[in-house]
Amino acid sequence: QVQLVESGGGLVQAGGSLSLSCAASGRTLSSYAMGWFRQPPGKEREFVAAISRTGGSTSYADSVKGRFTISRDNAKNTVSLQVNSLKAEDTAVYYCAATYIVYDNLFPMAGTYHYWGQGTQVTVSS
Repeated sequence: QVQLVESGGGLVQAGGSLSLSCAASGRTLSSYAMGWFRQPPGKEREFVAAISRTGGSTSYADSVKGRFTISRDNAKNTVSLQVNSLKAEDTAVYYCAATYIVYDNLFPMAGTYHYWGQGTQVTVSS
């Protein structure tokens, strides 16, 4: 079992940037593909980005392509999400998640993931 803790959220003006981090404990992160999801106020949780176990493959929601970058450091047991050019509609609680599943076509689905963090709030002021 792996425990995930997100950090790096905060209040930022539109156009600004944040670096979100997800630290894992309990098991080595290299055993899992990782995803970031977000839940805007009053809406359902949605896929943001995912990265394969080795980091060789990444995928993004269309709404964040070109603005967000997912990366991982298996030696440090961390996954990061660099979020740039933030918009008001990016306001949400951001969650990282881990899955044993290796089929990247399944990464955008929340049900694919076995473990979740508690989330970190990102608020973008316009």
